[in-house]
Amino acid sequence: MTDKTQSIHGQWSSRFAFILAATGSAVGLGNIWKFPYITGENGGGAFVMVYLLCVAALGIPIMIAEIMLGRRGRQSPINTMKSLAAEAGADPRWHYLGWCGMLAGFLILAYYSVIAGWALAYLVKAFFGVFMNSNAEEIKRLFENLMESPIQQIFWHTVFMVLTMHYVMRGVQNGLEKAVHFLMPALFVILILLVAYAMSSGAYEQGMAFLFNPDFSKIDADAVLTAMGHAFFTLSLGMGAIMVYGSYLPNHVSIAKTTFFIAGADTVVALLAGIAIFPLVFANNLEASSGPGLIFQTLPLAFGHMGGGWLFGLLFFVLLIFAALSSSISLIEPAVAWLVENKNLDRRQASIWSGSACWLLGVGVVFSFNIWSEVKLFDKNLFQLLDYLTANLMLPLGGVAIAIFAGWMMKQSHAEQELEIPAEGFKAWQFLIKYVAPAAVFLVFLHVLGVL
Repeated sequence: MTDKTQSIHGQWSSRFAFILAATGSAVGLGNIWKFPYITGENGGGAFVMVYLLCVAALGIPIMIAEIMLGRRGRQSPINTMKSLAAEAGADPRWHYLGWCGMLAGFLILAYYSVIAGWALAYLVKAFFGVFMNSNAEEIKRLFENLMESPIQQIFWHTVFMVLTMHYVMRGVQNGLEKAVHFLMPALFVILILLVAYAMSSGAYEQGMAFLFNPDFSKIDADAVLTAMGHAFFTLSLGMGAIMVYGSYLPNHVSIAKTTFFIAGADTVVALLAGIAIFPLVFANNLEASSGPGLIFQTLPLAFGHMGGGWLFGLLFFVLLIFAALSSSISLIEPAVAWLVENKNLDRRQASIWSGSACWLLGVGVVFSFNIWSEVKLFDKNLFQLLDYLTANLMLPLGGVAIAIFAGWMMKQSHAEQELEIPAEGFKAWQFLIKYVAPAAVFLVFLHVLGVL
């Protein structure tokens, strides 16, 4: 493995380019759409503390491991795990971990693109001032009309998938890197503007209290599982994205330092999104636990009745689209890389094939909100099933499998060679990756299943 200095797909031009790309993968709808609503559903401050603990104790060590495996393998996640298993003398079936990661990213993008399509639709509504002076019933009806219209949702879902494929098919430096060089700085600037706006809403202190004052009576095993799953979801772990991005990382870049920066930036964005959103929710006497529709049913009402609401409403949905796009290009990249390596396709062909398949599954997700709304498996429609299956099951289990391979299967000398961190730091990482991460995930699963 050590003679491979570059993936056949190319590599990032610099450490900063990788940080932007990996942060872009991590910073997405999970931070701005999902984090606020699951925080609202799980009681606020206590959930935030559990989430931050999961990021520190599980997310960061596993991200270090996933980047390390990606850089050592220099291929798509499937072929990387196949090569690394052979190098370690481990069971060749470890390559199924690559398959599971690629599948998880594919399934996530199928519904992710639909949600991003909602953001595109709302951007147009915001531009034309649809939200201005609207009452709660009118805003609610706007969202319901979108949910009830397969045609509208499929149109915007298609537009977003085309945007995603446009960047992916252009390659590592000309597509992925150029996209995040624009998207990530713009995302941070817009988010800071929205936080400043929220501070003048009149309910800033109430929003801060909800977000940071913990009430642990509202935390149960399901909430812990949700927090853990979201830590994996928001850091893009267990879905192949970080592994394939790691395969494009130059050898001289410090994996550990880069990981801390990425995880820190991702967490800051999630918290800033909460700081921007909850004061607006409380200032307008809206419900914090509104579920997936939180930012589509509560914020338009807030923007429609506040000074400068047209501009900041427009900026918010631009922010949402930028965040979604920076993540979506990483979700499909593992599948594109694998098709290029194994099916004799160029990037354009691989992007079209994988994007089309993902688009088709996304149409099924659209139907789950209307004409297939009564079609359920385990009491969940297709959207709910994909969300639960990926975030709460596939990503944590995939992350643990990465931890087990990196901690127990991979030769310690190879890990030390890739990470190049001081001995004490390496021992701390090994302890977390070998014992803490697997034990924590399995204990939470056993509790949820009623075994403990």
